[in-house]
Amino acid sequence: MSSGELWTHERKMLQQEFFMHRVKKMANIIIGSANTLTEAWNKILKNEGGKAEIMVQSHLRNFSANIISRVCFGDSYRKGEEVFLNLSQLQTAISKASLFTSIPGTRYLPSKTNREIQRLNQEICSLIKNIVQEHKQQDSSNRDILYSIIEGSTSIPEQTASVEEFIIDNCKTIYFAAFETTAVATTWCLLLLAVHPEWQDCVRKEILDVTHGATPDFDMLRQLKKLTMVIQETLRLIPPAPLILREAMHDMKLQHIHISKGTVIQITVSMLHHNVDLWGPDAVVFNPNRFANGISGACKYPHMYAPFGFGPRNCVGQNLAMVELKIVLSLVLMRFSFDLSPNYVHSPSYRLTVGPEHDLPLIVKKYDVLANM
Repeated sequence: MSSGELWTHERKMLQQEFFMHRVKKMANIIIGSANTLTEAWNKILKNEGGKAEIMVQSHLRNFSANIISRVCFGDSYRKGEEVFLNLSQLQTAISKASLFTSIPGTRYLPSKTNREIQRLNQEICSLIKNIVQEHKQQDSSNRDILYSIIEGSTSIPEQTASVEEFIIDNCKTIYFAAFETTAVATTWCLLLLAVHPEWQDCVRKEILDVTHGATPDFDMLRQLKKLTMVIQETLRLIPPAPLILREAMHDMKLQHIHISKGTVIQITVSMLHHNVDLWGPDAVVFNPNRFANGISGACKYPHMYAPFGFGPRNCVGQNLAMVELKIVLSLVLMRFSFDLSPNYVHSPSYRLTVGPEHDLPLIVKKYDVLANM
């Protein structure tokens, strides 16, 4: 985790890439990837007679990887997808290793997991270096996020990081900020809508009333209040990022607990989101109506709602994540209906983010827009 001048430099560089006016320009990429996703599902349904069990998480991960690869790596997006595939495998390996990180020195043992982490890190570094070389030879008018990272690497604060470390670390930041959490959040949204068909019908009706069956534009997205409430409630009930880490900058006392400078504190997001004193007696119940008046109307202390973290170190990619969620959910809900498969086993798995351990099998059917308008 970077800090000081280096963190300030990185944050300023990446934050401007995810301002809403920049995200707006990414909408066509998101829509194109969402259409590819729905075409794949249509093909499956056609081959299965109009109804099929689909492992939706795998498809949604590919959808999200395609978007962030195009946004981050531009014309090199195919190689970018390979980078994110390796980062996903690295995430799984690190989460296995993290079970033993409290034992000093275990990360240096030549275990199978540690060797896999080392191999993946080397592969990721090699891939990113190749993409960077390609970018340096391309027309600078192609301003994807990697171009901005390369540009930012020319003005790194002295004695903080090498150019290579700076570029690779920021590509990893993009992966967690704009790929992994979005794919997991979309998966949980579809699970909860499948379990609560009344909300699925309600949100679909709103989408069709606003879009009339057309691809949603930015103005339409702002009108989708029910969909926004469902997304917010999903992020509250099953936050994709389970932990927020903060380091004490000076000695302090929290009630009777002394916290020394440099202590890293882990905040469990679900403990904030499921606290009955903050959210009421139905804190563990799926109830999107709690967000009818926004976050401030839903929670006693709004800053306790932290699916994207809080403070200056909040998630840099949250604007892209919310737009991505709204677009893909709008398009799939107006084209398909979802029921929970009897084969689903509820087993949330911690891999730095929290996703279904055994994917998410849903019974998917084509939704006839014209017949239901």
